[in-house]
Amino acid sequence: MPVSPAYRPEPRFFDLGADYGDAVKAADFPQTILRLRNDRAAAEVGLETLSDAEWLAHFGRFEPLPGQPGPIAMRYHGHQFRVYNPDIGDGRGFLAAQMREVPQADKDAKVPQAASLREGGDRENQNGRLLDLGTKGSGQTPWSRHADGRLTLKGGMREALAAAMLDSLGVPTCRILSLIETGENLERHDEPSPTRAAVMVRLSHSHIRFGTFQRAAYYGRKDQIEALMEHARSLYHPAVAPGDAAGFLAAVVEASAVLTAKWIAAGFVHGVLNTDNLNVTGESFDYGPWRFLPHYEPGFTAAYFDQNGLYAFARQPEAVFWNLTQLAGCLKLIADAEPQVAVLTEALNGFGPAYIRHLRADFL
Repeated sequence: MPVSPAYRPEPRFFDLGADYGDAVKAADFPQTILRLRNDRAAAEVGLETLSDAEWLAHFGRFEPLPGQPGPIAMRYHGHQFRVYNPDIGDGRGFLAAQMREVPQADKDAKVPQAASLREGGDRENQNGRLLDLGTKGSGQTPWSRHADGRLTLKGGMREALAAAMLDSLGVPTCRILSLIETGENLERHDEPSPTRAAVMVRLSHSHIRFGTFQRAAYYGRKDQIEALMEHARSLYHPAVAPGDAAGFLAAVVEASAVLTAKWIAAGFVHGVLNTDNLNVTGESFDYGPWRFLPHYEPGFTAAYFDQNGLYAFARQPEAVFWNLTQLAGCLKLIADAEPQVAVLTEALNGFGPAYIRHLRADFL
């Protein structure tokens, strides 16, 4: 059957215009074999009523869901292991759709005890958060840089396991909605090859990365920074006043501190904390060489290529703060006076105290 009445399409990123992404098409895969269907996550956005055939059509062939435009490969830059790269973007994925989460009141009606367990709740949660469907392994884009745009089935399943475990531990994380094997064989240097291919769809609370702001700053486009900040502020941090760059940064800092503290409390090592792998909502996503600590080891790294331990377990707070500093540098470009810059600095420096506060709460 089609989508449920709870499905509420709202493709807002597309309102920003052509400066922020490129229209693309998914690869035409030889096969679509359903390997993972997350109906619990699908129910959050009214997609649990899709038949398996409809599921494969929307998440394997990428026929647009009702009310959604075609897919868009998002543009962004990023510091990768602290080396700036202006040539990246969505190289093997795209933003497929955006829709509202089922409102909190509707969830509470289905599970009455949830209302008593939940304390308060912000306006965004009450109205239903804006969630994205983002892909990985869906084919080449203008940002593929000669890569094949594909994902291994093993890699997709690892992402699903990471997201499920983090979600169960209360860490703000994307959920893996779908994993579909595509009937292709891939050659990879870091796992036995040929290896099977798949296309993955994640349900995430925004794909606007720190690197999205960095791209606008790189080109000196203050107008794009302002438009992007207002877009992200209104949708993800509506309590912040319009035009308040310091308030927006403070909200992102707070959300990032919550996330980092929960990673540490869970013993989780993300592995690749580049500026294009952190977003403005403080929700964890993009799980490549992740690991959980086998035992307490501050210098433990998840990525075999992190030879200097830049993103080691105990250095993750440092890495997140460094990335927030890059975001603050972008926002500084739209601060017109020295007092505004000082307030931005104050907001940035709030990360340390916020991280310690949340870490204590997570352990006590």
